[in-house]
This record gives sequence, C-alpha cells and structure tokens, in this order.
Amino acid sequence: MAASIFDFVADELEQRTGLAKLEARGTVRLALKEGGLDARTVTGEQMGVILAKVLPDEIRSRGIENVDEICQGILTALKAHHPVDAAE
Repeated sequence: MAASIFDFVADELEQRTGLAKLEARGTVRLALKEGGLDARTVTGEQMGVILAKVLPDEIRSRGIENVDEICQGILTALKAHHPVDAAE
C-alpha cells in the first residue's frame, strides 16, 4: 500500500492513464495546489473532492480520455484502501 493518500492517488493515476510516474505525481500536485491543499497533509475526504472537481480537468488537459471513469475508479480504490479517511 502507498505511504500516503497522495502517493496512492498518484500511483493509481499512473497505472490507469499510462502517464509516467513524474507526470502523474505532478498532475496530482497541480490539482491539489489549485484546491489549496498540500500533498503531505491531504485527507481522503479532501482528495475525494479533488478527484471529483479538479483532477478531471488536469487529466483532460493531458489528452487523456475517459477521465470521469478514471477518477471514479481512483476514488473507489481510495475508499477501499483508506476506508476511514476517504470521502463518501
């Protein structure tokens, strides 16, 4: 399991999109920054909001299709791996 919620989401994004590791991590960091959040302290609930509202546009801007399905899949995986902390 990933060490943090940020790491988990970045790893999932990398696997689901084919982005390189640094691209995936940078994409998640940009989405968090736009949401006024920090990768070191983001909670599962906060990441759920980022996955729903901010990350889709960041992913779409990289020419990736099926963005809504990707984000929903990441959110489902996040809830399974961080059940107490993940958004409902």
